[in-house]
Amino acid sequence: MLGPIIGILLALLVALLLFYFVRKGIALVINAIAGIVILFLINLFNVMSLFGRPDIPIDIITVVISALGGIIGVIIVVILHLLGIPL
Repeated sequence: MLGPIIGILLALLVALLLFYFVRKGIALVINAIAGIVILFLINLFNVMSLFGRPDIPIDIITVVISALGGIIGVIIVVILHLLGIPL
């Protein structure tokens, strides 16, 4: 009698953990896509020319920082670019 109850509770626990991690994963993917799109739009509309700087080079380093950091990552890349720190 106790075995099926424990099995049901374990299945419920696994389902809740999967739901939690999938929901967090989707939020991370959306944040990464938003960061890369914002980085692309900054270069598309020549925003850096307003500050007298060339466009941000889109290479593997800037894409990784933007993808992992999302919008905050793009802000970090922009600040470093404005300060003249190469990535």
